[in-house]
Amino acid sequence: MDIKIEARWKKALAEEFTKPYFTQLIRFVKDEYQKYTCYPNGKDIFAAFDSCPLDKLKVVIIGQDPYHGVGQANGLCFSVHDGITHPPSLRNIFKEQETDLNKLYPTSGDLSHWAKQGVLLINATLTVRAHEAASHQKQGWEIFTDAVIKEISDKKENIVFLLWGGFAKNKSKLIDTTKHHILTSGHPSPLSANRGYWFGNKHFSKANNFLVSKEISVVEW
Repeated sequence: MDIKIEARWKKALAEEFTKPYFTQLIRFVKDEYQKYTCYPNGKDIFAAFDSCPLDKLKVVIIGQDPYHGVGQANGLCFSVHDGITHPPSLRNIFKEQETDLNKLYPTSGDLSHWAKQGVLLINATLTVRAHEAASHQKQGWEIFTDAVIKEISDKKENIVFLLWGGFAKNKSKLIDTTKHHILTSGHPSPLSANRGYWFGNKHFSKANNFLVSKEISVVEW
């Protein structure tokens, strides 16, 4: 099975692609895309990896599953294509960025410029059926993305993990905290943010401060 994914990631994850669960997962995904409208576009399923080469990796942000509305998902968690209305969680991310970094609220919701600088924007589940949130969960994607997190933890050093909300925080057990830096907060969704669990976390400046302390170039958020 030939998985089209950035070369260094492909080499690092080669063993995962040969496992029975992954073969079954790909069969499921192909069947879903043939029968239903699914997101993101097939070419964007592995966009998080293609946009953020392994040797540039600095920061990992973990989402749950892709946006399921028309034209929203672009393969990077929390990100949308240019011209798409910013979903509520993304609006709150940008509001926190505004106050934390004293930056203007951006017009584009496309976060690929973060990815190109070394921010892996990965959802735990990489595909979804249109208008059916969580419809592709528990089919094998979580096994794969957990393996990705473990691979990063084992093979890299001084990566900043931004774990937003309970789902992402549960991934902390996969991360070696003697080698990496974890920042946690509530989820940027309105439900969490409006209760005071998101705003003021200053994760963007804190992540950059850690990178500076390790003599790693900062992210231009």
